[in-house]
Amino acid sequence: METEFLIPISFFAMVYGIVYLLVRRKERMELVQKGVDASIFDSAAKTPTDLKWGLLLIGIGVGILFGKVLAAYTTLNEEPAFFSMICLFGGIGLIIYHVIANRTEKKSNNQG
Repeated sequence: METEFLIPISFFAMVYGIVYLLVRRKERMELVQKGVDASIFDSAAKTPTDLKWGLLLIGIGVGILFGKVLAAYTTLNEEPAFFSMICLFGGIGLIIYHVIANRTEKKSNNQG
């Protein structure tokens, strides 16, 4: 198996990571110089990421199940049935996470 395509992908990923970290550091340094609190970067840390991954994996599992049912009871081939249902239910899981995260963030803003 040829894996030569991984070399340019990993190179660009490394360059992107370095540039991202340098820009992030520069933004934080400017905030510190202006005397602004850098807690605005920690807003995403308030929502649990375990919930996001759990809902995504549950959505993928349900998508596999529904893909099998769709392939068995219709004339649709297995590959498009599985792919479409995995994408559909995985996306639904992420939308549910987004709704839950927004509700918990609004509750914490109202209480705080």
